[in-house]
Amino acid sequence: MAERSTAAVDVAGNSGGEPLTAKAGKATADGAEAAIKAGTQKDTGRAGGKKTDAGKPPREDRAPELHSGHKLARRYRLEECVTRLEGFSSWRAVDEKLRRAVGVHLLPADHPRARPVLAAARSAALLGDPRFVQVLDAVEENDLVYVVHEWLPDATELTNVLAAGPMEPHDAYQLVSQVSQAMAAAHREGLAHLRLHPGSVLRTGTGQYRIRGLAVMAALRGITSDHPQQTDTEAIGALLYAALTQRWPYEDSAHGLPGLPKGVGLIAPDQVRAGVHRGLSELAMRALVNDGSTASRQEKPCTTPEELSKAVAAMPRIRPPEPSFTTPPGGYPRPHAYGQQPPHGGSATGPMPVPPPPPLQGRTGRALKWSVAALLIAALGLASWQLADTLLKDGQEDRPQISESTGDGDQKPTGDPIKIVNAQEYAPDGSPQGADRVKNTYAKNDDPKEVWRSRTYNDGPSLKQYKGGVGIIYDLGSKQQLSSADIKLLYGGDYTEVSLYAAKSLDGTESVKSMKKLTTKKTSADSISLSLKKPVETQYVLLWITAAPYSGADGQTFAGAGYKQGINNVKFTG
Repeated sequence: MAERSTAAVDVAGNSGGEPLTAKAGKATADGAEAAIKAGTQKDTGRAGGKKTDAGKPPREDRAPELHSGHKLARRYRLEECVTRLEGFSSWRAVDEKLRRAVGVHLLPADHPRARPVLAAARSAALLGDPRFVQVLDAVEENDLVYVVHEWLPDATELTNVLAAGPMEPHDAYQLVSQVSQAMAAAHREGLAHLRLHPGSVLRTGTGQYRIRGLAVMAALRGITSDHPQQTDTEAIGALLYAALTQRWPYEDSAHGLPGLPKGVGLIAPDQVRAGVHRGLSELAMRALVNDGSTASRQEKPCTTPEELSKAVAAMPRIRPPEPSFTTPPGGYPRPHAYGQQPPHGGSATGPMPVPPPPPLQGRTGRALKWSVAALLIAALGLASWQLADTLLKDGQEDRPQISESTGDGDQKPTGDPIKIVNAQEYAPDGSPQGADRVKNTYAKNDDPKEVWRSRTYNDGPSLKQYKGGVGIIYDLGSKQQLSSADIKLLYGGDYTEVSLYAAKSLDGTESVKSMKKLTTKKTSADSISLSLKKPVETQYVLLWITAAPYSGADGQTFAGAGYKQGINNVKFTG
């Protein structure tokens, strides 16, 4: 499986062409049914879709009997069971190889949903869109089927966000914009969610939204739909409705939100709560029209995520709220002249100001003032000298691995190859691209599946809007005079941007801004050569890719179509 990256799991909460899905076994079908068949537990969250295992009893007795500490593939250590339902279980686990938290779905290999779950997971992995919580692995072994995905411990579930109150118009706008665009991209590849609700949407600390459980969540629950695009569009409308009103747009309460009053039907958000943004209210109704509501002002309803995302883009821009400044209790004190009493009937907001003492008079006073001034000047001079000396020493200590040549002719490029003794992926955000394949960038490996490569991104060529860049830190064994680098890339096209930095260590804990930038260059070819103006002495070199070209789907490396790059071979010379 391609290396991918999802947050905490809650798959059990209430909550077109021959696409990628078809390649993996048709995990979903196309349109909008919300009914849950008899014989299964009621889905009060109106996730949209219908159960495929109708009439079959829950398979609690078939759930894998696993426990905390159990290891899968001698790599994934199970930590905590999050869900156990209908014959499958979901766990928080640790990937001991890459030392990071992951989520794992487990079910018996003979479970009737095992094949659809594997197909759905592999389809979702092929998409590789960073707006979705990424599938990292999908495996069948030892009579078990398990799906490993990202775990985002720092992200907040939308359920918790809505519990605090309705969203500001700008935040609600960002929610519907990002989620509709992401689902439009998924449906273009034939993938549907069918279980899109506040528990499956996460908000990161930077305000970005990530969707978890694409295709997999529905497969685990045995849900399909005749019209998945309408189902997912209605679900996005429900998310927007809840964000504006803090209510679920149906009579049944769900996801910690109260439902609408019984018998009134679906009413517009601005009729439920005062102060709701009119444009967003109309947009929610246009998305929810699939369930029988009437679109506001008779505008055309949105029946696909693509139509909804275009409707969002056509709206006037909603600006974020102005920052507010808090006034201290009691208000700001009004200034009074020295010795002035507060107004009659009022009280002073603080202690009475004390008049300053009279200035020193005569020859003694003047001499004392000159003495004090001289002492202050001497103290300031001594403090400035000590501060400058400390800064100079700190600057020298912070850069033990880096020293530029003096340019006096002693240090000239030799052209001799520099051996790479070790390397590690640089992922300051804790989400590596393919850490287990880094060695193949300098130890030759012709297998295209083993080449180090980035994930696939929908927007580009610049990658700075996602995570700043992707790259690898190389260890040259000891301080070396570095003058150039030659890099063989996996993809050509317009365009790749590569920079070299001198790093202080291999562990990747320092930021790019704190490193010394050596050189940068762009190319449209599948290789690039970078030369430094003067040789630089360093032991650790960061190869940092900040832009990647567009390339089509690559079945060999499980990479979908989009902006991406990989590294075949790296050589440094002195």
